[in-house]
Amino acid sequence: MNRPVVVGVDGSPPSLVAAEHAAQAAVWRSRPLHLVHGYLHPLGYGVPINPYDVGLPAPSEDGRKMLEQTAAELVDRWPGLSVEVRQVAGGPGATLVEESRRAELVVVGSRGLGGFAGLLLGSVGTQVAAHAHCPVLVIRPPDGPIPTEGPVLVAVDGSEPAELAVGYGADEATRRGTELLLMHVTDERNTDERSAGGALLATAAAAARGSHPNLTVTERLVTAAKPDQALIEASGQAALLVAGSRGRGGFTGLLLGSVSQALVQHARCPVLVAHPHGHAA
Repeated sequence: MNRPVVVGVDGSPPSLVAAEHAAQAAVWRSRPLHLVHGYLHPLGYGVPINPYDVGLPAPSEDGRKMLEQTAAELVDRWPGLSVEVRQVAGGPGATLVEESRRAELVVVGSRGLGGFAGLLLGSVGTQVAAHAHCPVLVIRPPDGPIPTEGPVLVAVDGSEPAELAVGYGADEATRRGTELLLMHVTDERNTDERSAGGALLATAAAAARGSHPNLTVTERLVTAAKPDQALIEASGQAALLVAGSRGRGGFTGLLLGSVSQALVQHARCPVLVAHPHGHAA
């Protein structure tokens, strides 16, 4: 099946920047682009209503115009791009998580207005990044141009999610014609960990080179007290940072994992959260 690239759009500037990134991602992947606007019934916030009393919520005319205008601008910029628009009766977060079951990639802005409101990443982006059934691209910073310079940076820790992230990172670096930078952060107080970290990097690099023979792969072993801070610092020179959805050791946490959460909130470049693809519903 030709899974689409899906992006949540609400008309806010960060969501329109996200839509541009999504269009570029769809072109790189030769996939269709779906612009989705999740809306809620105005009476539906915590009020138990019988849908037979009020009817199903109707998509708004403003929402439809906003989607169609965004689609027209993207097709104008990327001729040949196939774009579909859709309004869905539901909260934007839940809508995008559901859409992710059939998507190649879901793209979210790191802030938004209206239904996409929230602090830092915003509640919708956090929800989607943690629970999606496919990879999620979080656009950071929310208002800058699409970064083209710099390597694709992947955090390596030996966990299964990190292995998946290395594979996705190698794919992305190949698409972009840039290098893959694999980074492992060790605790500055533990010398044994340095040799183990070097071995982890060598294994990951060998796997990436084996699957992508023409790709330039660089290994970087960094000593720091906090892995997330070291990776956020390194992200300032990267075009994309790829993070596993969970990890072990310094990368521990529920669902998204504490380091990945910090990266999604504070990285200085877009972050790809490497969820495996779920089965299409």
